[in-house]
Amino acid sequence: MSRIGKKPIPLPSGVKIQIGEQLEVTGPKGKLTVPIPAGISVEQGNGKLEIKRASDEHAALHGLTRALAANAVHGVSSGFVRELDIVGIGYRADVKGKVATFTLGYSHPIEVLLPDGIDLRIDKQTHLVLSGHDRQLLGQVAANIRALRKPDPYKNKGVRYTGEALRKKVGKTGAGAK
Repeated sequence: MSRIGKKPIPLPSGVKIQIGEQLEVTGPKGKLTVPIPAGISVEQGNGKLEIKRASDEHAALHGLTRALAANAVHGVSSGFVRELDIVGIGYRADVKGKVATFTLGYSHPIEVLLPDGIDLRIDKQTHLVLSGHDRQLLGQVAANIRALRKPDPYKNKGVRYTGEALRKKVGKTGAGAK
């Protein structure tokens, strides 16, 4: 039995569930849909959501469906946050509406259009706080922003996740051996 799949999902107040071909989760932050694969069933009762499977052939999808449903419930009720830091002299970010502009040491500024449902707040030009209700989309936008200038292994300059552990490489030393 899947340990993750058999855990019930508590439903906070304000979250509405509609079960059909897909699981539709609606809450104060927005609306998300979760696909329900064949062999998996969803039951709602006394403030909890339970994911059940027909047979052991669907074990892998059991845990996956439960995790996706739990992320959807958490997203529409309280949302998700991803934080990034920009490290480097002259590196900074600015946001106007849905367009984020990054100055990352290239000859031109880079503009990123933020998708609907993702908000960006910038503290002190170098600390970015991304928030949204869709965990997958939020992670993808954060990864795309990090990919604009990945942390350099020698100086650790670039865009990184807050708290990300980086390995710093040792540079060249003196003249070559004879």
